[in-house]
Amino acid sequence: MPIGLAYLAGTLRRDRAVDVLDVFGEAPTTARRDGDFVFLGLSDAEILARLDRAEPEVIVVYANQVANHEAILHLIRLARARFASVPILVIENTQAVTAYSVAELEDEFLAAGASSVIDGEPETKISSYLGSDTASVAPIEVTKRGQIADLDSLDFPAWDLLPVANYWGLGFGHGPVSSDRYLPILTSRGCPYPCKFCVVPKTNERRWRARSAINVVDEMEFMVRSFGVTEFHLEDLNPTIKDKRMREIAEEILRRDLSITWKIVAGTKIETIKSTDTLDLLARSGLRYLSMSPESGSERLLKEIGKPFDQKHALEMVRASRRLGVRTQACFVLGYPGETREDVRLSKRLLRRLSVAGIDEVALFIASPIPGSEIADVFRGQYDSASELTFSPMWRADYRALQRTRMRMYLAFLAIKFIRRPHFLIRQASNFLRRRFETKMEMVPYRALRYRTLARSADGATA
Repeated sequence: MPIGLAYLAGTLRRDRAVDVLDVFGEAPTTARRDGDFVFLGLSDAEILARLDRAEPEVIVVYANQVANHEAILHLIRLARARFASVPILVIENTQAVTAYSVAELEDEFLAAGASSVIDGEPETKISSYLGSDTASVAPIEVTKRGQIADLDSLDFPAWDLLPVANYWGLGFGHGPVSSDRYLPILTSRGCPYPCKFCVVPKTNERRWRARSAINVVDEMEFMVRSFGVTEFHLEDLNPTIKDKRMREIAEEILRRDLSITWKIVAGTKIETIKSTDTLDLLARSGLRYLSMSPESGSERLLKEIGKPFDQKHALEMVRASRRLGVRTQACFVLGYPGETREDVRLSKRLLRRLSVAGIDEVALFIASPIPGSEIADVFRGQYDSASELTFSPMWRADYRALQRTRMRMYLAFLAIKFIRRPHFLIRQASNFLRRRFETKMEMVPYRALRYRTLARSADGATA
């Protein structure tokens, strides 16, 4: 779900009329092929019809994911062809590792017809481009670098303006979906770590800011009452930076007796959960899934990347999570520039140790030069479009070798799991068939099958 757009719309509609057109969400199972890409969502004619009805004074295009870059350019061209004089603004998604820095590709957006490219958090920067209907709107306090200082001052996301029921109907999300109604939530913004493969140091300037526990649980309670939601996915880049705040969130959920589950789905810094006592409190409040990001088992490579990882603490947290019924994920990055065979061997070793400790799933990504990341220049000129910059970058000359390594590591993980926890593999198969996912590894095959079917339908339509 386009969570950044939902938060922006929630704040903008304080003093102006706002309409949101979620081109994918309105028709998520409609596909068409254009060259090497399959586009999902509304047709061009449907998009233009919606824009015509809205009679926009300003059009804001949300550059949410780097893989969507070609689709974003297409939307800009489409809108510009219909509305020659309407300002078209491009805003970036600052709160996802799969997003990208719009400033790095500004020329492409402007060539497609955009009027302006706005980097950073849009709630503050976009106001100078929009006329205000009232003079009494409370200003949003920002830091010297432009980030929002008081996140509690923002409105809740305007999910009522988006087709959330269509997302529920898909049966999958970023995190494992185990209920009929779920919503993502951002309890904080930014990340203090300088990981060189990641775009976040560029889009957040290594600043982490948090909402108060009261404000976070207020949003949860509001969404429970408004949408009947029973599950929340924390999309924060690093929600657990302050252990005390996480404890306060859990205590507030328990105090209000909210019957919900919640999941940390984007990969947090596990060392910031200070103790098993904190983990126990989080589990009692409804935590059911915890993603962490070791990235590598090699201390040498981690120093080069700029992200330390405490293996001993992680293993303790994995064992405790298993006792508490919290599913866990460990994310690794392969193919970082300069990675050696010894580095890979150490990552395999850490993966085995985590597997024995009881990690429920692993995710193995191949480094990709996201525009705005420090490693972007290393691969410049080796790919044709930013939409190719996924975590399976098949354009890389060493992709086949990296893919073989990735598959061997997945097989090693599954073999350990089969030997030590065969009952859990049976449970995962059952979860897959019932579409009640406890891990992403159960959900991803289902999602892949749906996308493959859609791609084939697009090929048939083209033929």
